[in-house]
Amino acid sequence: MDARSAALGTTAFAAVPATMGGVIPWLVGAAAPGSWERSSPGTVAGWLLVALGVTGLAEAFVRFARDGLGTPFPGAPTEHLVVTGPYRYVRNPMYVAVVAVVVGQALLWRSTAVLAYAVLFVTAVTAFVALYEEPTLRETHGDEYARYAATVPRWLPRPGHVWPRPTTTAPHPGR
Repeated sequence: MDARSAALGTTAFAAVPATMGGVIPWLVGAAAPGSWERSSPGTVAGWLLVALGVTGLAEAFVRFARDGLGTPFPGAPTEHLVVTGPYRYVRNPMYVAVVAVVVGQALLWRSTAVLAYAVLFVTAVTAFVALYEEPTLRETHGDEYARYAATVPRWLPRPGHVWPRPTTTAPHPGR
């Protein structure tokens, strides 16, 4: 896939996390009127999580299109294993970013229902990653993915568990 097609496909796929991490929690939170308090400390933390999550998601999407030459959509996967940017620290920064946005909204809405949705989302994503994504990546990228998975944590960054920076400036040294 060329870079332009990857960028267009990745941009189109953005509707999925926007719905799962934005629209659904917003609708659940909005269903409980009067829960929004602009001056609460939870609001500040909520907006911070939403901002960090949206920023992280955008960065991860750019990496998929630019460095992987593909999309997050399973039907149009990357040609290259993406191990740059936030992928150096966690294997699933898109999901981590969406969870940050959802938890941020739970704080904004002061909503246990949105927090319960976050738990449900994490459970579903964990199953999807373990049962589909990781086996597919192992099959597609072989030893490179095995080394990556052995080095980089699935969800939360840990000191000393970082993928090394590329030694070349070319995004795809194998080409």
